[in-house]
Amino acid sequence: MEDTIVAISTALGVGAISIIRVSGSDSISIVNSIFKGKNLEEVPSHTINYGKIIDKNEEIDEVLVSVMKSPKTFTTEDVVEINCHGGIMTTEKVLELLIRKGCRLAEPGEFTKRAFLNGRIDLTEAEGIMDLIDAKTENMRKMAMNKVNGRVSGMIQDLRNSLAQIISNIEVNIDYPEYDDIEEMTTDMIKDRVGNIENEISKILKESESGKILKEGIKTSIIGRPNVGKSSLLNLLLDEDKAIVTDIEGTTRDIVEGTLNLDGIILNMIDTAGIRKTDNIVEQIGVNKSIDLIEKSDLILFVLNNNEKITEDEINLYEQIKDKNHIIIINKIDLESKLELPFSDENIIKMSTINNTGLDDLKNKIKVLFKLENIETSDFTYITNSKDIAILKDCLDSINDIKESLKHDVSIDMIEIDIKNIWNKLGEIIGLTYEDELIDYMFSHFCLGK
Repeated sequence: MEDTIVAISTALGVGAISIIRVSGSDSISIVNSIFKGKNLEEVPSHTINYGKIIDKNEEIDEVLVSVMKSPKTFTTEDVVEINCHGGIMTTEKVLELLIRKGCRLAEPGEFTKRAFLNGRIDLTEAEGIMDLIDAKTENMRKMAMNKVNGRVSGMIQDLRNSLAQIISNIEVNIDYPEYDDIEEMTTDMIKDRVGNIENEISKILKESESGKILKEGIKTSIIGRPNVGKSSLLNLLLDEDKAIVTDIEGTTRDIVEGTLNLDGIILNMIDTAGIRKTDNIVEQIGVNKSIDLIEKSDLILFVLNNNEKITEDEINLYEQIKDKNHIIIINKIDLESKLELPFSDENIIKMSTINNTGLDDLKNKIKVLFKLENIETSDFTYITNSKDIAILKDCLDSINDIKESLKHDVSIDMIEIDIKNIWNKLGEIIGLTYEDELIDYMFSHFCLGK
């Protein structure tokens, strides 16, 4: 990180302004070399300075330049931001000048990566920044902010502090047995304290299910036989003509996707091809995709036709989905009822997509099924990263190993090894211990200039 990096930090295109960000030890001197105005190397930190960008004797743009000196910056390095007039050619010309003067074009996420490596933020806070950029709902924004402001990191750090107390007490007992004023760490005490940590991790993991819903949404598949109203249901939910609707069976031959914001929770809707036996190769591919999606979905909307008798294929479909999160939608209730269900189910909604009947009932059923009302009243302090969830589950496995060791009177110094292992694993979540490959992969998913 000895070099000075540069990138355009605003979306490239026509706009009122565009911002070019520079970070590194030479950032102020490099920008100063193309700036006509005050001497940027002598201005106070955190000031905005008016002037012009010049290339030899040619004026390129009239700009405002923000100078922020180390260490009180996002990266903790000297940072300069050039506010140009919005426009592709002008912005790229200024960027080209800075590269010619010695800057290196930043990689995606490199500014945030430097903030992490320089100790300005931890790994969870960095993930929060990316989540904040990607937030599509108010709930997602709140959850991301709890990462950015350190609440999630604090939750993990509290667990590590509890483990550190156990470790330090054990080591003092082993190294200085003559100290009578130091509490002796017995197996019963270890069992109680580790049990408390186990309860906290289990609680975090349980709440992470809500966090996953907030961050990733609910993957929702609409399934059923052809011509029962699946595409009409998708269009009704999205309030747009996303899918083609006809009376011809097999119209939908591939999956059609859309997104619904249900009171701050994203439903990733997928209208699947009608599931039936067919000799049409293209339609059969769509049917196979529909069947595969049943296993991958968080929620299945199983549509039946109120005007037709249930078929053997539909009964078989129900057997596949009955143990998953599902809602049975009896559509076309505006027509004569010929449907008799050979099973009972508490998740049944009656609708008419033609008359817009039953839509609110369906939305309310989804809220109840996923306990969305409870999510909305929580404090949004969640672990949502799959890697972090896997680490927490590993920690629970290690705690189970400790409990087994305690049952078999394993020596405390051996148990301490497992406790240290949990402490180290929790450190991976907030980035106190990490592998370079993991860090490179994570920040490569940021946008350029961030």
